[in-house]
Amino acid sequence: MNNRRVYNPYLPVHEYIPDGEPHVFGDRVYIFGSHDKEGGYTYCMLDYVTYSAPVDDLTDWRYEGVIYKASQDPQYPKYMYMFAPDVVRGNDGKYYLYYSMSGDYGVGGYIGPMSVAVSDKPEGPYEFVGFVQNKDGTPLNRYVLFDPAVMNDDGVIRLYYGTQYGIDSSEQIQNDPGFEQNLMNMFGRTREQIRSYPDNIMGPVMAVLEDDMKTVKQEPHHIIPYHVKGTSFEKHPFFEGSSMRKVKDKYYFIYSSWLNHELCYAVSDRPDGGFEFGGTVISNGDVGLNGRCTEERINMTGTTHGSIIDINGDWYVFYHRLTHKSDYSRQSCAEKISIGEDGRIEQVEVTSCGLNGGPLPAQGEYPSVIACNLTNGNMPHGSNSIYKIDFPNVTNLGEDRFIGSIEHGTLIGYKYFRADSDVRVGVEVRMETGRNKPVFSGPARLDERNFDDGVRRDNYASADAADEGFFEVRTKIDGEAIAVIAIDDKEADDMKWNRFLSDKALPAGEYAVFLVYHGKKKIQFKTLLFIKGKT
Repeated sequence: MNNRRVYNPYLPVHEYIPDGEPHVFGDRVYIFGSHDKEGGYTYCMLDYVTYSAPVDDLTDWRYEGVIYKASQDPQYPKYMYMFAPDVVRGNDGKYYLYYSMSGDYGVGGYIGPMSVAVSDKPEGPYEFVGFVQNKDGTPLNRYVLFDPAVMNDDGVIRLYYGTQYGIDSSEQIQNDPGFEQNLMNMFGRTREQIRSYPDNIMGPVMAVLEDDMKTVKQEPHHIIPYHVKGTSFEKHPFFEGSSMRKVKDKYYFIYSSWLNHELCYAVSDRPDGGFEFGGTVISNGDVGLNGRCTEERINMTGTTHGSIIDINGDWYVFYHRLTHKSDYSRQSCAEKISIGEDGRIEQVEVTSCGLNGGPLPAQGEYPSVIACNLTNGNMPHGSNSIYKIDFPNVTNLGEDRFIGSIEHGTLIGYKYFRADSDVRVGVEVRMETGRNKPVFSGPARLDERNFDDGVRRDNYASADAADEGFFEVRTKIDGEAIAVIAIDDKEADDMKWNRFLSDKALPAGEYAVFLVYHGKKKIQFKTLLFIKGKT
């Protein structure tokens, strides 16, 4: 009997693999993605690694090691970092890795070329074999070579890529020299090149490759309209993160929308066009779920990138969440989804139980950082930014990983648990002080899209905060407190963790657990506990 349990993030809590593309090869599922540094100052600072799990046991993820190094690419060290990759099995039975290189904050990541590496095994190691190229051998330079996704469509190798800034920006390109100059700088193209496209240089495109896996056989073209006004894509236009899946006889295009926190899907009868917007699969702030608006985001939101996958007959969505008050320390998560008979995917909520196959058992200990909801009611958006303002966040100090800067009114949520009997809820916490608070020593960065989120009023010491801290324990986000966990800090050592239990037990059953903090002092939270019994 398998007694293992898996939660979100489903990889070790010290691991940061965003932009995850899951693929089933043989009897295992592999996750291929970028590799962020814990507490790093920019995207994708580490070499590619991968993990895999048996398709019939998604609790058993195995580290496969480093599969490819940035230093293997001839563009290194001009560009130091490898952005979101994808892997596909070629018609020759080998595995091909596609990616783009970049510098700090994505600078240079839109210029190209697009690199290709190969391995005899999905878990690598991979070796550089060249750039995606035109038939004359010159590197492909059509559209914006970013975020590749590749599929072997019954022997046809299809490459998808692209990015899109703004909506229907053609008028801006023609009439706003500043906007056009920004595009020239970002994409490394001249004004004439930017204007040479009959549609637009931006937007998602598809090309077909030869069996050598790098030579263009069919020139790239847009797969959804660039001009989205008046189309089904108007409210959720493409931004980045192309991914393609085939579901029965339909093609599902998965992408990150311009809203930035959501993965969306579009459906077509063919792989090269004709797509209609389907809906949102998931938002890392649960925005849009049950009418939740952007201002009510349930987490810090920011970039997301991922895809859907059929694993052993069940469908899942893989996505990522943000930590460290940053868009540069992202962790891979997954949720089960359903595809209806009509082909629709209903938006799913972010949870703590993820791949577990059901609620987590309410027994023993869990890392606090598996919280799926974390909000003070005023959480920011994090596109290409790292904040120095204070708000609750998943962070670390050495090997300790915890939720820090928990202030008055902070809600910490876990979905879902199953208790077979009455259980008391406990927490392992300490007061946050200048000695134990993580201090980010790198450069802070605030993207222009986030200026409104860059300033906030610290109100944790509001008039209604009690001198003595405590947690309310709820089973519904807006429900009544079922129990209280008093936090006694009178003789606490701020470098030691202390455990406290609820005054009452939660009953047997399946439910979420929400902890709402009250107190004038900020605290840190390391471990969530469940103890059987009423007293």
